[in-house]
Amino acid sequence: MGIDPGTNYMGYGVLEVEGRRLRTVVLGDIDLHRLTDPYAKLRYIFERVGALIDEFAPREVALESPFFGENVQSMLKLGRAQGVAMAAALSRGLPVSEYAPTRIKQAITGRGSAAKEQVAAIVCRTLTIDRPPRRLDATDGMAVALCHYYTTASPLNAALGEARVKGLGGGKKAASKGGSQSWEKFLSDHPEREVK
Repeated sequence: MGIDPGTNYMGYGVLEVEGRRLRTVVLGDIDLHRLTDPYAKLRYIFERVGALIDEFAPREVALESPFFGENVQSMLKLGRAQGVAMAAALSRGLPVSEYAPTRIKQAITGRGSAAKEQVAAIVCRTLTIDRPPRRLDATDGMAVALCHYYTTASPLNAALGEARVKGLGGGKKAASKGGSQSWEKFLSDHPEREVK
């Protein structure tokens, strides 16, 4: 399940994977813009995300990380929305992954600076969605699910093991000293390979 957190609309998509075949189970958004009390919004997010998880039974949940912007208040609100959605998944024992917005766009379109419309068009084409949803938040949520699938299905990531980064990059750890301990582990397992 992929979730694009928001404070007015929260997009979501559940992706079914059978071998290499991908299928849309559900695609939609949670309308929050009528709720004026910020705490009522958070409770509603928790309840709706929990209900979606209960109904569609995903095995994993992936979320878009809040981006760093100029407006601190907006970031704070978005972070709270993301945290509550994350808590709904964690309360049901599901593993959670996070992906930066640029990483999601790059996974879907090949460009980290792609427009929402480009992401929506490619998501619809990839999953043969004939009637795109009214709001792009829904396709953004499905883009998160697709990004997670592409990341976890990658042979490179399978070779790196099961460690996951819970930060902005999301997915599996990078094969670098700063991203993980994989080089240190390799050298400790193969001391004869170290060049001094």
